[in-house]
Amino acid sequence: MGLIVQKFGGTSVATAEKIHAAARRAINAVQRGHKVVVVVSAMGDTTDQLVELAEQVCTVDGKKIPPPKREMDQLLATGEQVTIALMAMALHAQGYSAISFTGGQIGLVTDDAFSKARIKSINHQRILNELEQGKIVIVAGFQGVTPDGHFTTLGRGGSNATLVALGAVLKADVCENYTDVDGIFTADPRIVKNARKIDRITYDEMLELSGQGASVLQTRAVEFAKKYNVPIEVRNSGNDNPGTWIVAENKTMEHIVVSGAALKKDLIRVTIKSVPDRPGIAATIFATIASANIVVDDIIQNVMDDNTANISFTVEHGDLADIKPVVDQLITELGSPTKVSYQDGLAKVSAVGVGMKTHTGVAERMFKALADAKINIQNITTSEIKISCIIAKEDGPRALQVIHDAFELEKAR
Repeated sequence: MGLIVQKFGGTSVATAEKIHAAARRAINAVQRGHKVVVVVSAMGDTTDQLVELAEQVCTVDGKKIPPPKREMDQLLATGEQVTIALMAMALHAQGYSAISFTGGQIGLVTDDAFSKARIKSINHQRILNELEQGKIVIVAGFQGVTPDGHFTTLGRGGSNATLVALGAVLKADVCENYTDVDGIFTADPRIVKNARKIDRITYDEMLELSGQGASVLQTRAVEFAKKYNVPIEVRNSGNDNPGTWIVAENKTMEHIVVSGAALKKDLIRVTIKSVPDRPGIAATIFATIASANIVVDDIIQNVMDDNTANISFTVEHGDLADIKPVVDQLITELGSPTKVSYQDGLAKVSAVGVGMKTHTGVAERMFKALADAKINIQNITTSEIKISCIIAKEDGPRALQVIHDAFELEKAR
């Protein structure tokens, strides 16, 4: 007998029929002798619909006014509240005792970074009490509360963070992440038609793939899983096929040089020009950006002949509205001749694999594949298990395919 935390994404609970199907999976686990906690997302496209409604309300005389982030979180948190109640009702209708909780009701406390909040603590005793009474516990994913009681959301894919955080504090035997695909693939199967499902992948590889654009698992969820050694199985809610296990690295995995490829589709390059070349300037710039809860990607600094430097970095296109006022304020504080430029239409393609640590020639193979496809590389970043290239956005899907083919990722390992 163990404890399982299951999570069902929006497509897996999009209709009453699918909610009942998800409920049956929880019941099956109970019948096998497990205690079960279920995390759910908002139904189908509910979150997108709420975002669209907010945009309509915040458009005045044809001008779009950015909605307050605190109020957006107050709005978006309602989506999961609907699903948890319906899931509990479905379980009751099938003869099983269940109880639903919002993030706040289980004491899931976050910081106050609205729309991108980070989990600080979870008071899991309430869940344990209900499990001891034989109930299936349903928890709203994607949301929490600040210490002052304000609703917060955990960013896109935040229900995955809820899943793994609960798995960690409850010491779950496994976290099962049910979605609309069969597991983790060697590349996005919507772009790369010969992408192959991966049977097992390491936390580090999954962390890199998530950070480079793979959308199945949120990066913070993988960070939780690695830190607390929580095994995750990503499975399709529509069938009983085995999924992908995300686990700690072992020696048998090192022979796989490249495990997968990923694409970040829409990036903006911010270049701050003529920055004074003295100690502390870069720290000031990036501390200011971090305080606005904006995630910076690749960073490049070029020192010029006139004792100034140009600092470039990339951010997600969706962060453009947030970063512009921050950078504008920095430019004002630094004074002339410092100025800024923004370049859109960029993407990033990456190859990831723990085997890179012990094999050579990976970069050459990747660069040659892009060169043969006449895809220009604008800049390159690497880690111990990742190589990434910034390219033109329109080249993104083709670049992903040629890298996938270059490493023959469609073949079983």
